[in-house]
Amino acid sequence: MTTDLELLTVGRISVDLYAEQLNVPIAQVRSFRKSLGGTATNVAVAAARLGHSAAVFTKVGNDQFGEYLITALRDTFKVDTRFISRHDTLKTPLAFAELLNPADPSIIFYRQPQAPDMTLQLDDIDMDVVRQVPVLWVPGGALAQEPARSTVQAMLAHRGRRVHTVLDLDWRPALWVDPTEGSQIIGLAIDDATIAIGNREECQIAVGTSDPHQAADRLLARGLQAAIIKMGGDGVLVATAEGVREQVPPYLVDVVCGLGAGDAFGGAFCHGLLAGWDLVRCARAGNAAGAIVASRLTCADDMPTLSEIEEMTNHAAH
Repeated sequence: MTTDLELLTVGRISVDLYAEQLNVPIAQVRSFRKSLGGTATNVAVAAARLGHSAAVFTKVGNDQFGEYLITALRDTFKVDTRFISRHDTLKTPLAFAELLNPADPSIIFYRQPQAPDMTLQLDDIDMDVVRQVPVLWVPGGALAQEPARSTVQAMLAHRGRRVHTVLDLDWRPALWVDPTEGSQIIGLAIDDATIAIGNREECQIAVGTSDPHQAADRLLARGLQAAIIKMGGDGVLVATAEGVREQVPPYLVDVVCGLGAGDAFGGAFCHGLLAGWDLVRCARAGNAAGAIVASRLTCADDMPTLSEIEEMTNHAAH
């Protein structure tokens, strides 16, 4: 059990419902396409699509939607579900995607009174796996509420900043009491990570600045091996403790839905880490994966294959 897994992600899971009518408010939407989602879940799916043994540590409701998520992950997406448990009373979350602006969709979360993935306990996870898995991916949203917060903090402490411990800064205001709490809790988690990944807004929350280079400096000063700063149309800044600082350009596509692009980036980035690539190459593959998903409607169902990522990167190189 402790040697077969390549990637363990932790945190959010939901049934995602995508508006099939674009550029209209949700009140005018007539139909939705059902898929699965949540940052941690999507990253595991993306990595599995690229051929890796990936598991997600999360929790669903003991209901039909929970059964759908577990079955789809196991049978369709080939994600290891051994660390997905069921909550007896809380319902599996829903997330509705309104594509009024496809490039920047809005999400309506149904996670009340509490989502099962916020009730994670240490008894739900094998701590030997937490320590030994080659890549541990922790989104900041997994720290938003107790008892999941204390569970994730204990997992990070147990891992002891082993390579590769990736903190996805993952700022979702709807999950938190207020930005001050988010800044404090996500900021503390930096000290247990080896790589941090986030966009400008997420860097503002985590280290108090949205300037990519200043954010990279502040993250590296906390002992990280690398800071990966997403800059939207400006690409991605890769900064390492060894002195690498390179801006990786984006791949331009016609955007159908911006949701899931960051998670696709994460899955491809993890693929690169597991393959032993340098971090600039990892980010380049991540950019390609994110662009591919942005040109499609859903997240999990539309994660790219390795050949699709290679085709995009090779085409751009020529």
